[in-house]
Amino acid sequence: MADSIVPLSASVLRNLADKLYEKRKTAALEVESVVKNLTGAQDHEKISSIIALLTYDFALSPSSNHRKGGLIGLAAATVGLASEAAQHLEKIVPPVLDSFTDQDSRVRYYACEALYNIAKVARGDFIVFFNDIFDALCKLSADSDPNVQSAAHLLDRLVKDIVTESDQFSIEEFIPLLRERMNVLNPFVRQFLVGWITVLDSVPDIDMLGFLPDFLDGLFNMLSDTSHEIRQQADQALAEFLQEIKNAPSVDYGRMAEILVQRAGSPHAFTRLTSITWINEFVKLGGDQLVPYYADILGVVLPAISDKEEKIRVVARETNDELRAIKAEPSEGFDIGAVLVIARRELGNESEATRLEALRWISVLLERHRTEVLSFLDDIFPALLTSLSDTSDEVALLVLEVQARIARDAQHFRHLMVFLVHRFNSEHSLLERRGTLALRRLCQLLDAERVYRELATILEGEADLEFATIMVQALNLILLTAPELADLRALLKESLSASAGRDLFIALYASWCHSPMATISLCLLAQAYPHASSVIQSLGESDISVNLLVQVDKLVRLLETPIFAYLRLQLLEPARYPQLLKTLYGLLMLLPQQSSAFKILRTRLKTVPSHSFMHTQSHGTSAPSEFPGLSAIRRSASAGPFPQILSHIPSMPTSSINLPTMEDGEKNNAESGNGAAGINFAVQLKQFEHMQYQHRLHRVVVNNPKPPRRPAVVSNQNGIRPEDRSDSPRGHTPRGIASDVRGAPRSPRSTWSTY
Repeated sequence: MADSIVPLSASVLRNLADKLYEKRKTAALEVESVVKNLTGAQDHEKISSIIALLTYDFALSPSSNHRKGGLIGLAAATVGLASEAAQHLEKIVPPVLDSFTDQDSRVRYYACEALYNIAKVARGDFIVFFNDIFDALCKLSADSDPNVQSAAHLLDRLVKDIVTESDQFSIEEFIPLLRERMNVLNPFVRQFLVGWITVLDSVPDIDMLGFLPDFLDGLFNMLSDTSHEIRQQADQALAEFLQEIKNAPSVDYGRMAEILVQRAGSPHAFTRLTSITWINEFVKLGGDQLVPYYADILGVVLPAISDKEEKIRVVARETNDELRAIKAEPSEGFDIGAVLVIARRELGNESEATRLEALRWISVLLERHRTEVLSFLDDIFPALLTSLSDTSDEVALLVLEVQARIARDAQHFRHLMVFLVHRFNSEHSLLERRGTLALRRLCQLLDAERVYRELATILEGEADLEFATIMVQALNLILLTAPELADLRALLKESLSASAGRDLFIALYASWCHSPMATISLCLLAQAYPHASSVIQSLGESDISVNLLVQVDKLVRLLETPIFAYLRLQLLEPARYPQLLKTLYGLLMLLPQQSSAFKILRTRLKTVPSHSFMHTQSHGTSAPSEFPGLSAIRRSASAGPFPQILSHIPSMPTSSINLPTMEDGEKNNAESGNGAAGINFAVQLKQFEHMQYQHRLHRVVVNNPKPPRRPAVVSNQNGIRPEDRSDSPRGHTPRGIASDVRGAPRSPRSTWSTY
């Protein structure tokens, strides 16, 4: 432009483009003086022409020296304008901002210097360009030239001062710009952003807390930065915001809860700790706002309970307790189904602590929202059954408590028992490891009689006979030994005198027939000694297996425990309980003489007092033999109707212990039909023999899928047909089946051996 139009001398214009800074500075002082005079004269037209000249001929020139001169000239013109600078800022500031991206680092440096001088003059009027200036400073904070970074930091501090003093700053316009840059990974930019967040939060008139959800995720992201300084600054900023949240009357907890849940799964321990700490405070402060987010929160709190960092575990446990203490309702947005999904998922967590808390959540929900939880039963019940196999006994016990809560209703009780039996059948190791624990606990939590009646009903119709045998043996062992079943044992002892005991005996008997020794044990508990003796005599040759002998061994040892103290005391009156002696001698005769159980039982029977029979000697009875009890049996058999008993005619048990005034003849009459309690033992014996017959058939089929063709008549070496043998099931064994069974190998499956 000609000098006549622009009032700047040729020497000034030449010096502005000089490569020496001092000459450019001298020319800038001339520009400032000229603009100041024009401002005093209010000649804004010439001022505009000077600004245009400095912009187009210098600041936007291809020559770097011209660009440097243009920047310093624009700053000088602004200084000359002083208070009149506001009306020309729209022309002055943009070319300076464009220079922030110049390829020449010195140009970028002088751009920072020029804008610094412009900002000092314009102050509050400068705010209209804040977003553009912030964007430029954000980029310069990561500049490759240290000098440019230093100049940008000086400019940044000045801009912060101006913003904190200004009432024209718009936080609403600034937040989108901040949110857009919060996930930048450059450490210099992060430091720049945290600095701005901290400064703006310190301004009383600026509500940064209301916009916290917009940049909260970015702050948490900075907690895992490699720079300790940035992590420290981000943590300090978050701590200040958390304190403000505690003191604030209203906060948008929901949006921030979503961010915290996401960050709580961070691989960085410090980020997880800070997130869980915030969640803990939110649960305490949030109230109703957090109800819809409880499932999401629980989804991160439960895994955190087993975090490898102790601080995180402590806070997570506290948060979990706080969350569980809140009684939210579905009408408030509490999603029971979502919480159950989380709890079910965490049942598979590798940590025992997390699995326990997941089960406690299911239990609490069952207590508070039973109807709603039961509507999701199909989803959670398989997971609960699977948890029975958990390696932790504590987890297994808690699973049983939850299942017991579910089983309070008759329908669900039936389902639980069926599913439990099915689970034991499909996973035999579970029965071995958890069978006793599970059944005893269920008997304790639910009614023991109810549990045993239901299991007996299920096992009575069990198609897998081998499993049914194992299961009955397990139930019988628990019945004989568990303290939780003391009342059940007491009820069975009244089977011959009370209807309740009779009903229970009959309810258990059918399924107990799967195991001969379980049946005999049940009879001993019920004091049905004649029937126990009949059961022993009904056993055939094919029934005397290794497994049976193992069960006899167990029973003999159990007879020495306090459970059967009443039975041992009854041996003091052998004349009164001859069928008890016969039963015990029957067990003795089943055992090999070299076995320890044989020696134990023989020793016990040797202690039976013989003097109790002295009142019978007047009838011509012989002296006691080596086994006094055997002599008692013989004397009793010769003295009355007992030969009928000894010839193995199904009979009713003696009830002399319950009916001490009943005479021997009356007792024997009761044995032949329905006794005092109405139990038809003849029918019961047929039922036992039929069940054992089914087991024999099963063993034949399993061990010999193609059985040989049966001859028309099969006899043994003595010419006795199998169906005539006393050990064949009366009325059930077809010709040839006894010999087939005797020749078949035993089933490879062993009995349930927990003792």
